[in-house]
Amino acid sequence: MKNPNLDYLQTFMVVIERGSFSAAAERLQLSQPAVSLQVRQLERSLNATLIERVGRRARPTAAGVALLGHARQINGAVASAMEAVAHHTTGTAGRVRLGTGATACIFLLPPILKELRAALPSLEITVTTGNTAEIARAVEDNTIDIGLVTLPVSGRSFEVTPVLDDEFVLIAPRDMALPARITPAVLSTRPMVLFEPGGNTRRTADEWLARGGVSPKPLMSLGSVEAIKEMVRAGLGCAILPGMAVSARPKQRDLVVRSLSPRLYRRLAVVIRRDKRLDLGLRKTLAALKAIATEQNGKKGGR
Repeated sequence: MKNPNLDYLQTFMVVIERGSFSAAAERLQLSQPAVSLQVRQLERSLNATLIERVGRRARPTAAGVALLGHARQINGAVASAMEAVAHHTTGTAGRVRLGTGATACIFLLPPILKELRAALPSLEITVTTGNTAEIARAVEDNTIDIGLVTLPVSGRSFEVTPVLDDEFVLIAPRDMALPARITPAVLSTRPMVLFEPGGNTRRTADEWLARGGVSPKPLMSLGSVEAIKEMVRAGLGCAILPGMAVSARPKQRDLVVRSLSPRLYRRLAVVIRRDKRLDLGLRKTLAALKAIATEQNGKKGGR
């Protein structure tokens, strides 16, 4: 038995994660024969069969399952070692590619990123905006390191950590007559400005209205929170927005902000690949995003 090649070990993990040699080859940007060869060489070095084919899927044998548990620890140890060396040789914290929705990017991320930059001045941070499906796909394809998205999100390669419950609210011009309770039936009689279709934010609002027997027919649909607020401010209608888009800024005298009845929430979560190597910058960013949950729980406890 020989010490395993670390690259071959990574290839083995990806084959198991993706369920096939062809999918692993696509993920690793290698040919399928190259992936098969690396797994065979790993099996030869360990003198054990690690993968068996069950139907069309590649599954770990008993020996493969045993190796898989250690492989993740090995990956973590290697990443820590590389981080320690890099700290002494380059002084850099690395690069973090973060993906999220436009609302969270505008109203939630700035203070978090400010603290990260203060703690790690050499950290390179890039932020990409998109809807949940787009961000999740980019995380899976490893073109983005971390996603801050709206649940639900699925993917067997993901580690998903809920961090924030964001309440939706109604915003309306101050001169719009409104009853005490803002129900779907109430909004069916008012002109509405909603998010453009396709994202979880619009889907959540549509489902809330539909549960109240209302089929939304918005006056207009826009892709920008700030644009929607300006349309409401101009008196064109009312809108359902994530609470963070309203509470993060000083209250405007020309807008009314009201809770919905029944109340409506979306849950934001941090998404990262389970096999992602966490260097210093990525680990600190992940911790900062997960700390949102601690802050929210602290606010709830103080009420």
